[in-house]
Amino acid sequence: MSKVVERFVKYVKYDTRSDENSTTVPTTRGQLELAKELSKELKNIGMEDICLDEHGYITATLPANITKDVPVVGFIAHIDTHPQVSGANVKPRFIEAYNGEDIILNEEKNIVLSPKYFPELKNYIGQTLITSDGTTLLGADDKAGIAEIITVVEFLIQNPKIKHGPIRIAFTTDEEVGKIGEYFNVEKFKADLAYTIDGESIGSLKYENFNAASAKITINGKNTYTGEAKGRMVNSLRIATELMNMFPEKETPENTEGVEGFYHPSFINGKVEKTEIHYLIRDFDNKNFEKRKNFISNVVQTINKKYGKDTVMLEITEQYRNMKEKIEPEKYIVDIAIQAMKEVNVFPDVTPLRGGTDGAKLSYMGLPTPDIFNGVHNIHSKYEYISTYSMEKSVEVILKIIQLFTET
Repeated sequence: MSKVVERFVKYVKYDTRSDENSTTVPTTRGQLELAKELSKELKNIGMEDICLDEHGYITATLPANITKDVPVVGFIAHIDTHPQVSGANVKPRFIEAYNGEDIILNEEKNIVLSPKYFPELKNYIGQTLITSDGTTLLGADDKAGIAEIITVVEFLIQNPKIKHGPIRIAFTTDEEVGKIGEYFNVEKFKADLAYTIDGESIGSLKYENFNAASAKITINGKNTYTGEAKGRMVNSLRIATELMNMFPEKETPENTEGVEGFYHPSFINGKVEKTEIHYLIRDFDNKNFEKRKNFISNVVQTINKKYGKDTVMLEITEQYRNMKEKIEPEKYIVDIAIQAMKEVNVFPDVTPLRGGTDGAKLSYMGLPTPDIFNGVHNIHSKYEYISTYSMEKSVEVILKIIQLFTET
């Protein structure tokens, strides 16, 4: 087993699922437990300036071994896994020399990873894949990124003849619950630029992402005895159905692709007296993003006109913005990543990111941070898998980026 794979398998054993309803920072104890172990590991391999703060954020430095003045390059990944799928008791499975057929993840529950539904599997015939046992996610998003970054810096420490400039690394918490870079101190990090190692399939390179916001909609009803409900009962569940039917039917994640935006009802819970709905709002275009937020506000106003003031309460929270605006003026960062991939025989796949990453917020905080692949597929689901070859190639790409910056 290669070092990067060995690390990854160790990290996924930690349950670092974040919790969007928690008020603690980080939102779950498991994140802090892994963060402490990562801090120890960084110390053991010889990293310097290691800091684990109260938010579970870890930063560390690999000092330059050259006198030439080159940019300080950062590499970033996140510790938490997605809250909607269990990350407890992850049991990684190795599928060696994958044959292109169905992979039975869990026979008892009939959970099958099939190329019929996930055709990208065919790209990995002959390679070794890692999956979960079908009862949890795998956690490659983004523990693969962490493993790849640590493997790179350890390799450089053990091979001092390889010349490099100053390198900063950071591992963050609660990325999956919209707290992207919320407690990241860009000034203290002291990097000129950075890359998140949080992308998906091999070759993925992103410097354009969704504008993102969340909408919390609370519907207030009135419950009475059903036998005497006429003219008295206000059923928040029925109003919720009416409200949701006002949204465009085709503007949903399952009906959009590329740079098309959407509305996504991610949570609903209610009884007659009160129903709560959470929506995700996504769009690449700034003007369309504002239109989407206004659309939800108008829907709420329409319902309130019909049923009375404050029947529906709306709270919109902006999460992150499209980093393209901030990275394009520093496009050389993307160009170097493309060159690095080509030099290690990885085809660069530069496409918009239909999601978010720490780099989205960090770019607006003054640290231009595009996103590079870690090799994972089917994130946020029990069908998540990763190729060991892709992980090893990610390590090669990161090393090559570091090398290219010494030549600038």
